[in-house]
Amino acid sequence: MAGHTIIADVGAAICNLLRQEMVPDTIMNPDTIGLCNPADKGNIILGLHLYDIKESEEIRVNDMIDREPNKQQYPSTYLSLFYMMTAFSTVDVKFRAEENHRILGKAMQVLQDNAVFSAETLTPVEAARGTNLRIQMLNLDAEVKHRLWTFPNLPYSLTVFYKVSPIELESTRIRTVRRVVDMEISAKE
Repeated sequence: MAGHTIIADVGAAICNLLRQEMVPDTIMNPDTIGLCNPADKGNIILGLHLYDIKESEEIRVNDMIDREPNKQQYPSTYLSLFYMMTAFSTVDVKFRAEENHRILGKAMQVLQDNAVFSAETLTPVEAARGTNLRIQMLNLDAEVKHRLWTFPNLPYSLTVFYKVSPIELESTRIRTVRRVVDMEISAKE
């Protein structure tokens, strides 16, 4: 089931994976890896910001789903989630750029090594099958990245962009249908 919390669940699953793989070797405190808006990051050192949601281009379903003999569910909508990941190191300014590079390098490695998530459990799996979620780094040019960084009075920070899809958002609409129970056929010559 992919209910209305799926968007939040996917973000939390990615943050949990980053925490498991990066703490304590790269980042000491797991609470400093999380979802945040770069303009309001608080004590976050590695932030994941959902900046866009679009209907998936890979999957479109139009067929009703049979749930009971006389009930059908409307089809799910499949989404693509777009994230920006930014490091906000708090070390001394002369070491900050290097530390941010180290943090982003490790985070990119973790997402590359775990690029497929199970759609049911939101945990990494070995191979992509069916509607498993895929985490894909986006190759955007610098101009597009600067346009996406729309935070006033905040200078651009090195940011990596990702797409996660397909995310199933299940419909809650059900319709009652009447099945054919009789059929009369006649032939005339």
